[in-house]
Amino acid sequence: MVTLSSDSRNIIGRGPPLGAGLFFLGLVSVGIMMLDQRSNYLDTVRQWLGAAAAPVYAVVQTPGQAWEWLTGSFADRTRLRTENAELSEQLREARVKLLQFDSLREENVRLRAVREASAGVGGRTMIAEIMRVDVDPFRHRVRINKGSDDGVFKNQPVLDAFGIVGQVVQVDKYSSTIILISDSGHAIPVQVNRNGIRSIAVGAGDLGKLSLPYLTVESDVKTGDLLVSSGLDGIFPAGYPVATVSKVERNPADTFALVEAKPLAQLDRDREVLLLWADPPPQVEAPAAKPAKPAATESKPAAETSSATPAPATPSAAPREAAETPPPGTQPLPQSQPPQD
Repeated sequence: MVTLSSDSRNIIGRGPPLGAGLFFLGLVSVGIMMLDQRSNYLDTVRQWLGAAAAPVYAVVQTPGQAWEWLTGSFADRTRLRTENAELSEQLREARVKLLQFDSLREENVRLRAVREASAGVGGRTMIAEIMRVDVDPFRHRVRINKGSDDGVFKNQPVLDAFGIVGQVVQVDKYSSTIILISDSGHAIPVQVNRNGIRSIAVGAGDLGKLSLPYLTVESDVKTGDLLVSSGLDGIFPAGYPVATVSKVERNPADTFALVEAKPLAQLDRDREVLLLWADPPPQVEAPAAKPAKPAATESKPAAETSSATPAPATPSAAPREAAETPPPGTQPLPQSQPPQD
């Protein structure tokens, strides 16, 4: 068997030097670039190589794309949470504003109704806002934001857009207290608008009910009749709506009928009321006093006064005595006697 020595194996296994290989590859690369620049022969080869390298590119780019996707997902989630919180806050603010707008719209409607009602009211009026309602169920009273500084006075009538609300019972500097017509301690003279029958509407302690206890069973009153103020109490002007008759019961064995009425004013819903200054009655001017006589006329001498004044027809006793007494040194004249027959 023939064997090779170590020297011969080294000569056979030794390839071309590294520098020569690199030089050869460089020449091939330059040749390919020149060929690619001057012709299109290598386009097909380039496409084949690109298609073959596409999976390699995909595998190489997968970790980077996965990292970008993860970081982007977390960033988007954080951004979406922030935007969601901001939008939720804006939505809450918008809802609050919407509620305020609804409240302002309702208040505008109420104020417009009160203002339109005040247009037909004689005298000066002022709109007041209800600040507080008495929590005692047996005392129907409210507190308004107008007081003596605004000209409010005790027993001043109070209205709303639908009818009489009550009257002022307490006046402070910046606020006042109003007793409602439904209070059990309040009474108002009324009359039936249809026929003029007069009565007194008394509060029943219920915001939706008044009582008319002084109408006899023969009174011409029926359900639906309008009750207006009669003005006989000197507090409420005449002709303002108060209530409508809601119930009439007549028992022949009783003297008075059971009559109930429903107030027209929105006693349980009013937020604004109308203070009324009724027109004062016309004042008649007193006749001018005659000028007093001058003091000089009163201090005239008695002689001038007696000469200017005619003497009375009946002579006084003093002149008669003076005429009967003769002056000294003279004889009295005989008195004439009536002739005798």
